[in-house]
Amino acid sequence: MADRATAVLAYDGAELLDIACITTPLSLANLIGRLPDPYRVQVLSLHGSPIRCQTGLTLQADGTLEHLLGPVDTLFVAGGLGHHRAAEVEPLLRHVRRLAATSRRVASVCTGASVLAAAGLLDGRRATTHWNFAADLARRYPQVEVDPNPIYIRDGRIATAAGVTSALDLTLSFIEEDHGVPLARQVARNLVTYLQRPGSQAQMSLFTGVSGEGNDVVQAAIGFITTHWDEDLSTAAVADHVGVSPRHLTRLFNTHLGQPPARFVRQARNDAAARLLESSALPVSEVARRCGFASAEALRQSFASQYAISPTEYRARFTSASLPAPAS
Repeated sequence: MADRATAVLAYDGAELLDIACITTPLSLANLIGRLPDPYRVQVLSLHGSPIRCQTGLTLQADGTLEHLLGPVDTLFVAGGLGHHRAAEVEPLLRHVRRLAATSRRVASVCTGASVLAAAGLLDGRRATTHWNFAADLARRYPQVEVDPNPIYIRDGRIATAAGVTSALDLTLSFIEEDHGVPLARQVARNLVTYLQRPGSQAQMSLFTGVSGEGNDVVQAAIGFITTHWDEDLSTAAVADHVGVSPRHLTRLFNTHLGQPPARFVRQARNDAAARLLESSALPVSEVARRCGFASAEALRQSFASQYAISPTEYRARFTSASLPAPAS
């Protein structure tokens, strides 16, 4: 197609930042890259109605969902607190299915995953959403493999982003895919944001409360640890990744974080496991594997040493009663 037609579906109760984290990077890519096939972005609503965002602001739609014939290059569905209502509107779902059938890429942001799931587009696929809504998505749509950990997941031509600003990371990954790393980095710099977080980065890492601020080596080590749970995270392996000796890395961690690398890794893996136990129905053995433990028993011992409770007991105590009972 002569341009990359991009449709962003919104509805009453949509989150304005979800929308802006899609439209602004694509607009900047057009401006900076002087693209021969520019992104042509439209924010659409059912009937072309104004969109009353969850912030209280009203956004005028560019077009009418049912009037867009397609095909489009990329179809986005925004998230927001109105997602449950939107997922119950059959005409909206029908047009999502229709456009998705001929789109090169389909993506959701945050709770927009509910709309894709209700339309049947996530059946049998791995998907993510905002960590606070992951358990609800898993309960309502058991045919979807919900993983609340990554900031975005790409499963074939379907992508789901965790929430709000993770839409920025996903959109930057699309720009990189379409036009290369240099343009994606230029857009990121103009947005004064990360040069691009990988989709595998854990949502949990945004809440750890430690950053290694003031030391680039410690920051790089933390970034590596919190995006590679299931890999070798021995002090030697992490030190090799950031280009220092194990002794120097240990000295830096003790100085800036008050603990050696091995203890940080163990606590970070336990925290990641706690998030998965709270917000998914994954078996404990699978939680252990994803978080880098050799076995469910290894997770149990490490988890109990930090939380004084087993993973199974933790899940029973802190998981909503509405979540499907997990295997242990």
